[in-house]
Amino acid sequence: LERLSENARKADLTNIETVLGAEADPKLPPASMDLVIMVDVYHELSRPQEMLHSIRACLKPDGRLVLVEYKKEDPAIPIRPDHKMTLADIKAEVEAEGYKLDKAIDTLPRQHVVVFKKLTM
Repeated sequence: LERLSENARKADLTNIETVLGAEADPKLPPASMDLVIMVDVYHELSRPQEMLHSIRACLKPDGRLVLVEYKKEDPAIPIRPDHKMTLADIKAEVEAEGYKLDKAIDTLPRQHVVVFKKLTM
């Protein structure tokens, strides 16, 4: 986080604020995020349902969550199987926590890009 802050300062980027999250909470203000993106992270979460709930709370009403995960459907991808996810697994886990699949983008050869919208309840 210190390196990111320093790089942002050197680049004169004033719209970047670093936040140290916790195991199940990103520590972001409620209804403050338009978009949360996790690249090759979701499968590593020890408490994914709690994190998804916390992220949902920090998203604005029309906010989106984007997950990028290696494709478990393709055994030729040289990544350990426990570091991959199927599109069906991603959809099932995330939708159970108050999200709706918006689209799955299939432009990357090795990874799923999955966009979810926050459901209003």
